[in-house]
Amino acid sequence: MIRTTLATISALLVLALPARAADDDIAAPTLRASVTVTSDVVRVGDLIDNAGAAAQIPVYRSPDLGTTGALPVAQVLNVLRAKQVIGVMTGDIREVQVTRLARTLANKDLENAVASALDHRFGLGDAANITVTFDRGISDMRLEASNTGALQPVGTRYDARGGRFDISFEINNDSNPAPTKLRLTGTAIETVEVAVLTRDVDRTETLKSSDVALERRPKAEVTGEAALRERAIGMQLRRPMRAGMPIRVADVAKPEFVSRDQSVTVIYQVPGIYLTTRGKAIESGAEGDTVSVLNLQTKRTLSGVVTGRGQVTVQGASQSVPMAPAVEQTSSLKRDEAPAPVDTEALVRNLVQAPASQATQGQAAQAQVAQVQIPQARASQAQAK
Repeated sequence: MIRTTLATISALLVLALPARAADDDIAAPTLRASVTVTSDVVRVGDLIDNAGAAAQIPVYRSPDLGTTGALPVAQVLNVLRAKQVIGVMTGDIREVQVTRLARTLANKDLENAVASALDHRFGLGDAANITVTFDRGISDMRLEASNTGALQPVGTRYDARGGRFDISFEINNDSNPAPTKLRLTGTAIETVEVAVLTRDVDRTETLKSSDVALERRPKAEVTGEAALRERAIGMQLRRPMRAGMPIRVADVAKPEFVSRDQSVTVIYQVPGIYLTTRGKAIESGAEGDTVSVLNLQTKRTLSGVVTGRGQVTVQGASQSVPMAPAVEQTSSLKRDEAPAPVDTEALVRNLVQAPASQATQGQAAQAQVAQVQIPQARASQAQAK
């Protein structure tokens, strides 16, 4: 009896083996922990592997473009059973993350697209200098992931007086033969980089690094050539200006080292001679400018170059021209005549000759030597020739 029972069990096992092997060839449906979708619905085939004929059955509405949502596993299984999908393997998954793919157009991308559409059109300049502001405060924009084409402007309108634009774009779609249409409106203004003051500045002040900032301003606000920050620093304003005002090239100048009616030091310099005296500037000037000064000792007017603050240098070599023979030049000199610019000795005399009450006897003697000996030396040279 026992042998008969064992034989029967063995036979049943043999018959069952082929059926078990056939079942192993069909993979069980398995839930996915993370899902990505591109359409506006989630289907059974998106949630589980080996969904078979049920793969195309829609079960959920997709999250918003570019966002991710979470679904509890128990809820997913209930929905699948309602669609006649059973026996799903879940493993240790507790929730399913569903992400909807999208193409994101950043606000900067949209601004660049508009600026490119207006580049050198309607009286505007380079796209890089066009500032775009959208209506309704548009920020980043998300489109279906299938919109892979570039933004192509197909209609552009612009009002130069108010800066208003209305531009239509088309974007090629991989899943649809018809392109996606996009319309953007707002204002577009050409701007320039310009230095602006960070505080109120008077005309006499020299601009420091902290006084100047670089900003973009509408081109219409800056009449004339805009000054860059590095051009403005170290310069002096031609007029008082308030904080926030843009600086033009015409608004700045080299700082004045000498002002009109200012007391200055007059320097006379030729090879071997270096003399200084006090003078009064007849006109203002910056470093390198040629100005006229009055010698306060001789009451004579000289012309020199501003070489420092309160300092004017008279260069004898720069004021000399071919001279007449030394003997004739010396004999023609008179004390009451105005200094001749061609006569180096006369220029020296203009600087060093002072009233006797203002100089010591030693200084007067030195001045006399300078006046007498220099012409004699030249006379000797002339006779030698």
